[in-house]
Amino acid sequence: MDTCGLLLRLRGAATAGVHPRIVVGGGPPGRSYWAGLVARYHLERQILALPHDEKRGLGTHMSRNSIVGSASQASIRRKEVLKRVFDVLVSLLALLGLSVPMLVLAIIVRIAHGRPVLFRQVRPGRFGRPFEMIKFRTMICDFDERGILRTDAERLTALGRWLRATSLDELPELWNVLRGEMSLVGPRPLLMSYLPLYSPVQARRHEVRPGITGWAQINGRNALTWERKFDLDVWYVDNRSIWLDLKIIAITVKKVLVRDGINADGEATMPRFTGSK
Repeated sequence: MDTCGLLLRLRGAATAGVHPRIVVGGGPPGRSYWAGLVARYHLERQILALPHDEKRGLGTHMSRNSIVGSASQASIRRKEVLKRVFDVLVSLLALLGLSVPMLVLAIIVRIAHGRPVLFRQVRPGRFGRPFEMIKFRTMICDFDERGILRTDAERLTALGRWLRATSLDELPELWNVLRGEMSLVGPRPLLMSYLPLYSPVQARRHEVRPGITGWAQINGRNALTWERKFDLDVWYVDNRSIWLDLKIIAITVKKVLVRDGINADGEATMPRFTGSK
C-alpha cells in the first residue's frame, strides 16, 4: 500500500476509535521521514517502531516525547480545536439568523420544483467516510420520451441557476457543519464514485473535513480543471489555518456577489471526473 493510502486508513480508524498498530520495517525512506509523519498526522498510537537504526537496533520504540515535541503536537491540535469551535459558533449563529430567509427559500423551491425541497446525496467526508450532504434543490426530475433522465443542463431551472449563482443552494449545508460532517472552509465534497479515481496526492484532500467554500472555490471554482482544483485542495490541506479560513470566507462573499466561476465552459456544472491522465 502507498504511504498516502496507509495514512488515510490509519487516521480513519483512529477517528472511529480503532487503533491498529504496525511496525515499520527497515530501509528507506528512513527514520526522519517516519518521525515527520508521526508528528504531522498524530500516529503515535498506530506506528509502534521506527525503521532500522544501526546504533540502536531494529524496532526502536517511539513515544510522543521521544520523537516529537509535545509543544508542536499541542499547537497542531489547538488549531484543529479552534477551527471546530469556529465552525460550530458560526454555523449555529448563521442557522439562527438565516432561519426566516431559509424558510422563505424552502417555500419558493417547494412551489417551483415540488417535493422534496432538499437535495440529499451521500458524499465522502474526512478520510472518505460517507455522510449525507443537503442542499436546496436546483433541478427538476424530468425524463425524455424514452424514459431517460434528461441532462443537468436541461433539468436546471431558472430558479436553480439563480440559487447556484448566489450560492443560496448551499445554505442547508450549515447543518452539516454543525453536525461535524463538514467545515465552513475545506475542499468541496464530491462524489463517492470519485474516490478510487484519485491519485495518492489527490486523495490527500480528504485529510480534512469538506467545506462549504474553499481555496479552489475562490481561485476559479467550476471554471478550473479537475487537476488544478485538486492541486489547490491539497495546498489548502498543507497550509490551513484559522486566518486562511477567514480570508477564504471574505473572498467567497465577494466572489458570490460578482457570480464568478459558477460554471465550466459549456457545462451546467462541472463535467464528471474520470481520473487524471
